[in-house]
Amino acid sequence: MLYQEGCSLLCRMWRFMRPDAKRVWKDPEVVKRLSRYRKIIDDKRWAKYLLAKDIPISGDLSRTTEELWTSHRPHSKEFSKYIEKVDSGDDRQPQHNQSTLTFLDLKIELANRILSNCHFCERRCGADRTKDKTGWCKLDSVSRVSSAFLHSGEEAPLVPSGTIFFSSCCFGCVFCQNDDISTNPRSGRAVTPPELASVAEQLFSDGAININYVGGDPIPNTHTILASLRFQASNVTQLWNSNLYCSIETMRLLCDVFDVWLPDFKYGNNECGERLSGVKDYFSIVSRNHLMAYNSGEVIIRHLVMPNHIDCCTIPILEWVAENMPNCMVNIMAQYRPEHLVLQRPDEFPEIGRRVLSGEMHRAQEKADELGICWRPVS
Repeated sequence: MLYQEGCSLLCRMWRFMRPDAKRVWKDPEVVKRLSRYRKIIDDKRWAKYLLAKDIPISGDLSRTTEELWTSHRPHSKEFSKYIEKVDSGDDRQPQHNQSTLTFLDLKIELANRILSNCHFCERRCGADRTKDKTGWCKLDSVSRVSSAFLHSGEEAPLVPSGTIFFSSCCFGCVFCQNDDISTNPRSGRAVTPPELASVAEQLFSDGAININYVGGDPIPNTHTILASLRFQASNVTQLWNSNLYCSIETMRLLCDVFDVWLPDFKYGNNECGERLSGVKDYFSIVSRNHLMAYNSGEVIIRHLVMPNHIDCCTIPILEWVAENMPNCMVNIMAQYRPEHLVLQRPDEFPEIGRRVLSGEMHRAQEKADELGICWRPVS
């Protein structure tokens, strides 16, 4: 089964397994920095994807891609104003005519256009995945889910999280801890948008307080994820859990419909990103996307501290976050362990061939405290 057995039992047990998931909401900093998310949980706000279905669009979807993007820009601005009004107490104005094209439909069409010349990620390989061609991620048009379950191991404000793991990835991290799914595009079960929506709805029914798209990475599956939102109806937070090496076009499609972002911020420079994950211009691209996420929703950054990368990565990232994203939260993670190619080819990656030392973690945490970064409540 795609949706794993035992989720209902886990739903009943999670409060005993993670008492901090309840306690964390007594922290005023958490409530302030994740205020809209908390209000969605309490049914005092609407998830953004539902509101995107309320905005009708003019014209049809057979226009050129350039014309569709030209239409997307003013509708995005209209959507921002609509959210402000509804969040301030105005009634929703849902479209009752099923044949009416909406802002979400426009995004789905644009995602399908990207699929035919794939540039969901910034590798921009250009594969026509609609014709069974595959790009760097080795995926065609079909998305595959390796597992879906109520996750009790995420950050405290996210538990229980309705987590959906996609196969494949647009990164090639030499230390990947999920390489069984990230490097195997055929792992898991193929899903259509209605099937993915059904998984999400079941997770919400079983107690999930967010729908968490992860992997591998969700980026190569953007078209399926956006299309699944057409078939979802529950007022539940949509959460993008990703390396965030998205193209700017993908970010524009996502920013209006995702409520919470859970991005990795791995490297404080471009060189480490290329050597250890095989991507170019890492810091330039991912910092841009972090800012787009921050300006459109609420963010919990994950930074995995790696051995011998405090000065080149951890400290520059924390300094950048403090200056550019002061109201986000950061999970400074100590879970690094040598995996995947680091174990297979140890002579190539000697500096990350061990676990992180307590002294390295102390430096990272001390720097975060010095910069005033909010990290303890979600660690």
